[in-house]
Amino acid sequence: MKKVQLFTDGACLGNPGPGGWAYILRFGEHVREASGFERDTTNNRMELMAAVEGLKALKEVCEVEITTDSEYMRNGITKWIIGWKARGWKTASKEPVKNQDLWEALDEQNSRHRTEWKWTKGHADHPDNNRCDEMATAAARAGK
Repeated sequence: MKKVQLFTDGACLGNPGPGGWAYILRFGEHVREASGFERDTTNNRMELMAAVEGLKALKEVCEVEITTDSEYMRNGITKWIIGWKARGWKTASKEPVKNQDLWEALDEQNSRHRTEWKWTKGHADHPDNNRCDEMATAAARAGK
């Protein structure tokens, strides 16, 4: 099974507002970067979209180390989602889960692979996280 690294980030100009997402996939010497834009969105949606799109880009089952600066996304996919699904996509306080469509898409993509979710501090010393931030912000600005 191939071992790949996935770095993701999302950006939003206003929240809600125009947003961008970006990812970097690394496999050995191979690097793939991609980004995209949504006209009216939130930062959390862009964080989720980056991971969904990055995992969708993998054409075969892989071991994936995913690095994100979003604790919301990392905690959601590794901890909270179990309860959300058991409660019919409701939070512990019985409210509908925000961004359910993207959580479902992420859950589907995440379950295709063997994943390990890591958190890094945003806007710090992580070059791939910083590059994803640049690409996501540029996508948001270009679409604005």
